[in-house]
Amino acid sequence: MSVPIAIGDRLELFVDTRLVDRMEAVSLRLHEPHPAPLPASPLPIAYTTVIADAGRFRAWFRSIDPDYSGDRFDGNAGEATWYAESRDGHEWESARNAVLRESPFSHNFAPFMDDRPGVAADERFKALAGLHDRAIADLRERAPGLVSPATRGGLYAFGSPDGFEWRKLSDDPVIPSRAAGEFGFDSQNVSFWSHAEGCYVCFLRTWETRHGQLRTISRSTSTDFGSWTDPVPTHANLPGEHLYTSATRPYFRAPHLYLSFPTRLVPDRGDSTDILFMSMRAGESTHARLFTEAFIRPGPDPARWGNRANYVADNVVPTGPAELSIYHKSGHRYTLRTDGFVSARAGADTGELVTVPITFDGDELLVNASTTAAGSLRVELQHPGGAPVEGFSLADCRPITGDGVEIAVRWEGAPKLARLAGAPVRLRFAMRECDLYSYRFRNGTRAGSIPSTFRMFRPSGRLFTVLTWIPSLTGL
Repeated sequence: MSVPIAIGDRLELFVDTRLVDRMEAVSLRLHEPHPAPLPASPLPIAYTTVIADAGRFRAWFRSIDPDYSGDRFDGNAGEATWYAESRDGHEWESARNAVLRESPFSHNFAPFMDDRPGVAADERFKALAGLHDRAIADLRERAPGLVSPATRGGLYAFGSPDGFEWRKLSDDPVIPSRAAGEFGFDSQNVSFWSHAEGCYVCFLRTWETRHGQLRTISRSTSTDFGSWTDPVPTHANLPGEHLYTSATRPYFRAPHLYLSFPTRLVPDRGDSTDILFMSMRAGESTHARLFTEAFIRPGPDPARWGNRANYVADNVVPTGPAELSIYHKSGHRYTLRTDGFVSARAGADTGELVTVPITFDGDELLVNASTTAAGSLRVELQHPGGAPVEGFSLADCRPITGDGVEIAVRWEGAPKLARLAGAPVRLRFAMRECDLYSYRFRNGTRAGSIPSTFRMFRPSGRLFTVLTWIPSLTGL
């Protein structure tokens, strides 16, 4: 028997098959986000980072000074890192204009809010930025005096107390140019503090050589944001496929899962681009790609079929109690339901998904699910060998019909789920006309939540209404 995987009270999504043992009449489905109406003042997307912070949405992006009239090569004198804010996540306004004007660092500046325990107050925000040696040499030739003589190729570390005032944390690059190879770093090189790994993680632009010279993604880690490991390729590319950015961050509801939305570049089709979806579990170095098709297509607008037409901002943010937003270069805000990237879907025939043996913490099982009027979801807890746990069989489970982000699963007689905490079990999901997006165990009802209703039926068929809870944006 395999060693049970300890999930504790973590939220688990179906972005990989790590916890799936078998599926019958159930398949994993990638859900396409949909564009909201175009804002009157959309967020500019040019190597943009979005952070939800204390009731506001904050964004940093590359732009050109409106007074600049020179050549617009990468790293030119007009490039700066600009800042914008939004209260609703839809309409944006400039708050302090440019917050960094230094070549070449404004070209790919990628901030994050450092929530490492004990982080210094003047380094609450951090960023990596810089270009490779060849690009630095090209800048010096194109614009003598633009780049400081002390600037070498590589990624430099920056810190800030507020996201506005930035300073270099060292005089030398923390990830040298040689680590990424020729033409490395040429897009956002995103970094963050990983609570799951207990270290800083960076996803940087490098080159793939297994299938020819392809733009790709590598991963590096650091305990102090100063000394970084040699980058390790994540081997995300398919043969002939260029991945121009990574847009990788921990998912805010499940920070042990890193979600990526890279731009795929197709050189033999006029450098057309689209957006992919990938994931990685904390501590691993290889991207999981359950789906090789596009997550966001170029669509009918001819302007989105050109070079550099499809980028999304780094980070997915919650813009409603049950809504996620992804910001696209077109100006549109693409939306999904909470956890709505991938679902385990059953059609008109009843299907089943059974997990590998797991251990959990908590006294309640919650599911994020959506059924049709005729559909349903039931859950059985099994011993590792497959026999139902007494009191938690499918026959005991009250069928769920409805739609909710956090629906509590109930069994007849209200058996104590907490008595199974720490013991190896399997979860058996029986579904019909149902999408199951995620599940988690937890202790009791979380405070500060938003009520929602769904329908549940007793085995007799009598309908009753249950109050469940969708977490608020605070503290997620």
